[in-house]
Amino acid sequence: MKKTIKVFDFFSGCGGTSQGFKQAGMEIAFGIDLNKDAGETFKSNFSDSIFMNMDIRDLSISKIKEIVKTKNPKKDYILFSGCAPCQPFSSQNNNKADDDPRIDMLGEFSRFVKGILPDFVFVENVPGIQKVSSKSRPFLDFIETLNELGYFYEHKVLPALWFGVPQRRERLVLVASKHKIIQLPKATHDGLINPYSTVKDWIYDLPEIKAGCIHPEIADHETAKLSPLNIERIKVTPEGGGRESWPEQLLLNCHKHHAGHTDVYGRLSWDKPASSLTTKCISYSNGRFGHPEQNRALSVREAACLQTFPRDYKFFGALQSKARQIGNAVPPLMAEIIGREIIKLS
Repeated sequence: MKKTIKVFDFFSGCGGTSQGFKQAGMEIAFGIDLNKDAGETFKSNFSDSIFMNMDIRDLSISKIKEIVKTKNPKKDYILFSGCAPCQPFSSQNNNKADDDPRIDMLGEFSRFVKGILPDFVFVENVPGIQKVSSKSRPFLDFIETLNELGYFYEHKVLPALWFGVPQRRERLVLVASKHKIIQLPKATHDGLINPYSTVKDWIYDLPEIKAGCIHPEIADHETAKLSPLNIERIKVTPEGGGRESWPEQLLLNCHKHHAGHTDVYGRLSWDKPASSLTTKCISYSNGRFGHPEQNRALSVREAACLQTFPRDYKFFGALQSKARQIGNAVPPLMAEIIGREIIKLS
């Protein structure tokens, strides 16, 4: 009889990884995150789990051992997930600093791996983390820890498109096992025989809504306001297009002699995957987050759908807080397929 895998989700955020692992058949036992709104979201969607709204640096190994004992009396498998904050390593961050306290969050996670030796380990982060040039080498240090502890592991940069996520998002993913050789899953979508998912596949059926409005029946189908000028801009932007279609009087001064950042103020295409969703995924001026045909940016619910959250997933906090939670999350569908690969070893 196969054992159940019980997930301990460090840096849980709103629960994207946990949702995916739950869909794969795992049991979510524990979560910890410093963000209050993300914590409320996690607790609402995983009400049977223990959750701690605190800084991981203040959490002791003995406390986690106690929770493991409580949540695992039958000695099932334990999985530790450590998707540490990625902002210090993101290509979008132009203010990287060696003394950023978030750099060593993977090192904090490794304390618990060393102290408890879980059966499985999962790590997800931006691709830049393994190349960071600073006094701290968090990912390389973590790999050394796994080697010292005798873990089997594999890591590589994976496109979310490979797993049915309708989004051009790439992440560095690591899976590790204490007992057997482990591998990351093969792509389920190749863009040819198995086409990539598109925006249309995931949000086409959601009803029309205007900028700055809330749908009365669909939770979180809510959009940010647009200024009259931005309404004019999006009206002249075709599906999949951007500011290259605007008349000169609508251009920002900074864009008149600048060819870069072509995604900002852009509309999505129905029949293509979305751009990588960020923490500002409902802001028209911060990426290609304009609705394909309606004159507004994505709603919170649409952004959640493009991240492959279930339609009934509940989010807490103000509008921008929900967007941050969604943009920071691991797409549940991607986590689910990785989770299924891990379950094969249980």
